[in-house]
Amino acid sequence: MNRLIREAAFSLGYNLTPKIPDADVLGLISSLRPRQCGRPLIRVGADRDGGYLIPDDLEGIEYCFSPGVNELSAFENQLADRRIRSFLADYSVSGPPYPRPEFIFDRKHIGANDNGTFMTLASWKERYLPGYSQDLLLQMDIEGGEYEALLSTPDEMLKQFRIAVIEMHWLERLFDPFAFRIMNACFQKLLSRFYVVHLHPNNCGGCVREESIEVPHVMEITFYNRERAPPGEYCTQFPHPCDADNCSGLPTLPLPACWH
Repeated sequence: MNRLIREAAFSLGYNLTPKIPDADVLGLISSLRPRQCGRPLIRVGADRDGGYLIPDDLEGIEYCFSPGVNELSAFENQLADRRIRSFLADYSVSGPPYPRPEFIFDRKHIGANDNGTFMTLASWKERYLPGYSQDLLLQMDIEGGEYEALLSTPDEMLKQFRIAVIEMHWLERLFDPFAFRIMNACFQKLLSRFYVVHLHPNNCGGCVREESIEVPHVMEITFYNRERAPPGEYCTQFPHPCDADNCSGLPTLPLPACWH
């Protein structure tokens, strides 16, 4: 009967799979609980979409890698005001909305391979900063391509990022066994170098619910390098005072209780 149901769904354009055990999803969620890092969080970028919370620890950072431009570059604009140059990449646009001499743009997507429209984080860095070994900043919003891009990035490059703020997409697929395997591998790779200091659900997409588990479709996650400071106590204030809705016309989406 299950096979007949799956085949019928597939003929209609849907693929049914068994659900991952709730304990596996909760285990991953637990590993992503935000921790204090000994520094206050500041908002960089726009008041709504395009603004992110990061530790107030930018001193000495000269460069930011920022894949995913679309129509926003407020984050990079405020970094430029702090004399931090940004490398931007996005194949879907011809350039940042307002060019600045501190911006270097490539019309490419970031992914797992180098080809006509894609390049890897490693080849991007090697193109502009070969041999550079100082701390970097990463801000990534590439509409679901983050998993393949991060999994293909060498550890030697990842550890150069002092702060990584990443918009993680498709989180509702954590309940799918195959997607969970890929996404969990990506998170565990990040957590071997970083710990989470901030979580913010993007209110553009809502949540999926399974019993006591509530998972936002899209989440902004700020990672802090473990070599910079050890993780402190778990954060207890949600939302953070600097948090703001991404979309003003939609209801606020609080961080679900199972995430903290």
